[in-house]
Amino acid sequence: QVQLVESGGGSVQAGGSLRLSCAVFGYTYVRGWFRQAPGKEREGVAAITSDDITRYADSVKGRFTISQDNAKNTLYLQMNALKPEDTAMYYCAADISPKLRSLLLRSTDFPYWGQGTQVTVSS
Repeated sequence: QVQLVESGGGSVQAGGSLRLSCAVFGYTYVRGWFRQAPGKEREGVAAITSDDITRYADSVKGRFTISQDNAKNTLYLQMNALKPEDTAMYYCAADISPKLRSLLLRSTDFPYWGQGTQVTVSS
């Protein structure tokens, strides 16, 4: 059984930075970050496989970095140059199956989810 627990959300001004963490319990092949703003669909932000292959949404390329510390079983999302449109609930997600299509950042490819952490960026 996989369990995911996010932390690190908060409020920041535009241009600022935040780092999200996700404690991962159980084996996973691919881990990802998704976000959902009020009134909008959940969207993929970034994903990383156990081989450290990464994929980013165009909207965050060059600003966000996904990484993992396997010794600590922790997934990270470093968010720099934050914009008000980055405001959302951020979710950690994972799958145990070695499916590279998970790098397409579709929420339906991730069966395991954390409870979410709120990120608010003010202008």
